Amino acid sequence: MKARSVPVRSPAITPEIMLRAYAAGIFPMAESADDPSLFWVEPELRGIIPLDGFHLSSRLARTVRSDRFDIRIDSDFDAVIAACGEARPDRPETWINGRIRAIFSELFALGHVHTVECWREGRLVGGLYGLSLGGAFFGESMFHRETDASKVALVHLVARLRRGGYRLLDTQFQTGHLAQFGTIEIPRDAYRPRLDDALRHRGNWHAWPARAILSGSQALAEL
Repeated sequence: MKARSVPVRSPAITPEIMLRAYAAGIFPMAESADDPSLFWVEPELRGIIPLDGFHLSSRLARTVRSDRFDIRIDSDFDAVIAACGEARPDRPETWINGRIRAIFSELFALGHVHTVECWREGRLVGGLYGLSLGGAFFGESMFHRETDASKVALVHLVARLRRGGYRLLDTQFQTGHLAQFGTIEIPRDAYRPRLDDALRHRGNWHAWPARAILSGSQALAEL
């Protein structure tokens, strides 16, 4: 996985600087949760999920339709990013440090960062967060504490993006987990025109109201 990386030496990263960075095709990461510094990343190969080519297995479709989880939108950003930053057996280190939490919290307050959350019996059991800019959505991280919770959150995300007229779902990198949903890798030179096109449009995150109770059947119908 090759990528250009540039250290971020200035501690004063504003929401405006962060939005300009994403519009330019770069995003921040940290070496670990305890590392106070950041670096900008621009992958040579960019992971994206084509919104018209999302792969959904029949088993997962049944899980989504069962409404095993209560789906909430933007209800607890702090809990979602904290869960995404937790160490796991397959990922003992996380790239989400305090600076990333702080700046994304500001962007959430400004309406540029959103969450899709899976709750069951009053507990947050899975979800994801990402950044919305124009007609592009940049998926940042996801987590699960119960089987399929993050997958169900992703299905609801794709349905919401399609409903809202988004043009690009950026996953940053390709992973084995994301490959099952139709994620592809495209070269940097091919990614930039897609990004520029998406930024010329305006996706509507609230095409479904955030507080609306959305069923799995409604999400699947959008796909």
